[in-house]
Amino acid sequence: MNKDYVYIGRITNTHGLKGEVKIRSNFDYKDRVFKEGFTLYIGKDKTEEVVRTYRPHQEYDMVTLYGIDNIDDVIKYKGSLVFALKDDLFLSKDEYVDEDYLACDCYFNNEMVGMVSEIINSGNGNFVLCLTGNKFIPKNDNFIERIDVENKKIYLKNVEGLIWE
Repeated sequence: MNKDYVYIGRITNTHGLKGEVKIRSNFDYKDRVFKEGFTLYIGKDKTEEVVRTYRPHQEYDMVTLYGIDNIDDVIKYKGSLVFALKDDLFLSKDEYVDEDYLACDCYFNNEMVGMVSEIINSGNGNFVLCLTGNKFIPKNDNFIERIDVENKKIYLKNVEGLIWE
């Protein structure tokens, strides 16, 4: 099995005494990972934990894990990053995770205009950062024409005012 981990979010704190955790996540496919029986990988060691319950609460995703029913058993995960296996997401050919965009060359009018170095959350959504000249391109269908994941290329559109020097 391919072990490509995908970043889901960060455990910011515990909630209550029964082992529930608060996860801050901007993940696009929450409905696929925050459900009973789904395996999450937590922390640097990618400790396997299985989702028991899920509920949204304010800006958090509240999760309990099988075998953990008290705060003392879950406090160790406070501040930890949460991952899933990409293969477990069952993405269609037109669905992408943020990791797919990283290190892709960006092209506009057949000219390379930069390379994606990271994805930054603006508070209103995610933006793609093109390395060359620190150009920010919104990550949505209005500006991304198509993605060629295998060749690590992103073809942009409607970005005239965003990429000029």
